[in-house]
Amino acid sequence: MTAAHTLPVRVYWEDTDASGLVYHTSYIRFMERGRTELLRTLGLDQRPLLEGAAGGAPIFFVVRAMTLDFRKPAVMDDLVDVETRVVGIGGASIDLDQRVTRGGETLVGASVKVVCVEEGRARRLPPDVREKFAHALGA
Repeated sequence: MTAAHTLPVRVYWEDTDASGLVYHTSYIRFMERGRTELLRTLGLDQRPLLEGAAGGAPIFFVVRAMTLDFRKPAVMDDLVDVETRVVGIGGASIDLDQRVTRGGETLVGASVKVVCVEEGRARRLPPDVREKFAHALGA
């Protein structure tokens, strides 16, 4: 999968602030959903990972770093797309590019680094997990 994974999201009242614009933390929630759905698309459901299905020990992913670029606001009832693309793979980490778009126009962009964690510490990506992310990268 060299293309971005796309998740459509409808903006609801609860996602907005008093001005009627999407509150900045709502974009972070939208992007979390996008990352979760990317994992599902790759065959990496989070519950089995937490239960040790990836070769033994329970693992999970945490956000290590995130840089956001807010360009334009979304408003209630907008239908936006959360695009998530794998752009790099490290020993224990995955670099992602995420965008929230409306009609093809980027509203918010993000560079995200997630790290594989086991028992509270970073750990190398299990080979089967690495392979699935490599496929998404197009490598």
